[in-house]
Amino acid sequence: MKKIFCAGLGLVLLGCSLAGAQHEDASVILDGRIKGQVFYGIGAVSAGASSRLLIDYPEPQRSQILDYLFKPDYGAALQHLKVEIGADANSTDGSEPSYARSATDRNFHRGYEWWLMQEARKRNLHIVLDSLAWGAPAWVRTFYSPKTAEYMAGFLQGAHATYGLDIAYTGVRNETPFDAGYVKELRKALDRKGIAAKIVCCDETTSEGQWKILSAMKEDPALNASVDVVTVHYPRIRGKVTTPPAARFIAQPIWSSEDQPASSASRIHSRDWAVGGRELAQLYNDNYLKGGFTATEIWSPVTSYYDILAAPNSGLMYANSPWSGSYRVQGAIWATAHTTQFAQPGWLYLRSSCGYLPEEGDYVTLMSPKTKDWSVVLQTIGAKHRQTVHFQIQGGLMAGPVHIWETNSVRTFEHIGDVLPEDGEFSYTFDPDSLYSLTTTTGQHRGAAAPPKAAHFPFPWHASFQQVPVHGAAPYLSDQDGAFEVLPCVQGKGFCLEQVITERPIPWSGRPDPWTLAGDEQWTDYRLRSEVHFLGQGEIRLLGRIDSANVFADEKAQYPSGYVFRLEATGRWALLRTAYKQATVSLARGVLPIDTRRWHAMTLSFQGKRISASLDGKSLASVTDSAHTHGMVGIGTGWNRAQFDHLSVW
Repeated sequence: MKKIFCAGLGLVLLGCSLAGAQHEDASVILDGRIKGQVFYGIGAVSAGASSRLLIDYPEPQRSQILDYLFKPDYGAALQHLKVEIGADANSTDGSEPSYARSATDRNFHRGYEWWLMQEARKRNLHIVLDSLAWGAPAWVRTFYSPKTAEYMAGFLQGAHATYGLDIAYTGVRNETPFDAGYVKELRKALDRKGIAAKIVCCDETTSEGQWKILSAMKEDPALNASVDVVTVHYPRIRGKVTTPPAARFIAQPIWSSEDQPASSASRIHSRDWAVGGRELAQLYNDNYLKGGFTATEIWSPVTSYYDILAAPNSGLMYANSPWSGSYRVQGAIWATAHTTQFAQPGWLYLRSSCGYLPEEGDYVTLMSPKTKDWSVVLQTIGAKHRQTVHFQIQGGLMAGPVHIWETNSVRTFEHIGDVLPEDGEFSYTFDPDSLYSLTTTTGQHRGAAAPPKAAHFPFPWHASFQQVPVHGAAPYLSDQDGAFEVLPCVQGKGFCLEQVITERPIPWSGRPDPWTLAGDEQWTDYRLRSEVHFLGQGEIRLLGRIDSANVFADEKAQYPSGYVFRLEATGRWALLRTAYKQATVSLARGVLPIDTRRWHAMTLSFQGKRISASLDGKSLASVTDSAHTHGMVGIGTGWNRAQFDHLSVW
């Protein structure tokens, strides 16, 4: 019988034998005296507008989704929630609202991250909250500046004062080379406001040189004192977790603060068990065994953004059709539950009880320092044969009944039996290509709520703004840059949708002009109409047949891929064909007298290859073009204020 165990710190696996023929048994010693690193938990990152459509879901489906994400002993039971500090700038799949659009502006009700943090905390009083900025409002002028540090600290201060939410950690900036002076300035800003949040640094990827912070901390004691956790994104290089030796000698824990299965970003349905679930089963254990990461945060908790945007299906769950109430509980939820429902932040890894199985697979063991309960998370992904493991319980660990849960292509988070150790020992034979949790704890469950059937976006569609709270977002519209908010109509009754950002924020990546998205990417022939009102100089745009809105396809693109009807306050107009990595083509253009003091009706129509534009019922252009045959709709502006009303598609 081969003894397979890890006597290292999770960074370098000392004494871990990877040898062993197929079918060979293994022996694992579970020793509560050989304590390892603190487990900080598993969580998810709501950022890049990834949660935008979730707040539009009807009840009870919205609460069901939130339960699957955050409710303990039900679904993913997430232990961390990191949210974006919005800046009205595109941060992957849209722009998230800023709470301070000027040095004196303060509004802690904009956006949905406040709501999401509250809902997470309602379900799990112990959930750890985290925050991170992608962009920044224009008034700070330079991102790495004292003004930005005050802005970030103000977000945490507002969360506490307005909602009673204490955000435990905050980052520096997403996937951007860090600035040591700014990190220290952020610490000072937090201290001045009496905020005890710890700084995680630096949320960088390989392309930004994600481990450079280690040498900088070694050379700068003040920087080292300012950083509480060292964090990196996507720590795999060519599929393997890589952690430099220097990470073993720092006092701070290290986290994978944004991660996901390698294959999930490019395929819509890759979070089922066959792909995303199996990969996550490996990822969570691998991050500790090979990387020494004691926390992992997945981007994102739920795919609540349209599929034509960047990185479709990043979420543990899939819920981007609020009009139908439909959602999908994917295998990624249950792969996560195999850790989160069996170990809590503050538990300890057991150094001698983590390692590899003889054929394929690995295991980690965690212990409650208070009760001596323990759990083993064991996966056999890639194995072709059953493997028997003999466990020996030592060092004061709980020796009561061991409850066994399994997930694979046949079972989904199923309690398959109990084993009663004899004289502190027991054996179990594990199926290939499966994920297991063995535990002395109880209370775990598999949530049973079921969604309604999926349905296409409603057609015809009319957007009403009358029931939306002032400064709120209109249902189903997803801002891609700038901010479209419901405000009282100018020279009219009721409420309208207004684009309110007049100066380009400090961007993170993609830099489109302000626009907002809705509809069905399979729509072909339709008419898009909106009444519009200029609030000064600038432009107003209708967008149709949008077949791609991936900002990473062309980070300098002003428009998405589709057709644009553009009207300027000067009376100039144009009908444009746009595409990523291609020059914008003018299909028609002209000038007409326009009274900007009153409302106008813009219409963009598609019938086969015929594309038409009209203003106030008068045809301006009718051309033929076949570059875009289907796609969603949008409305937009330049960096100027303008209002929209009676937005319809039919």
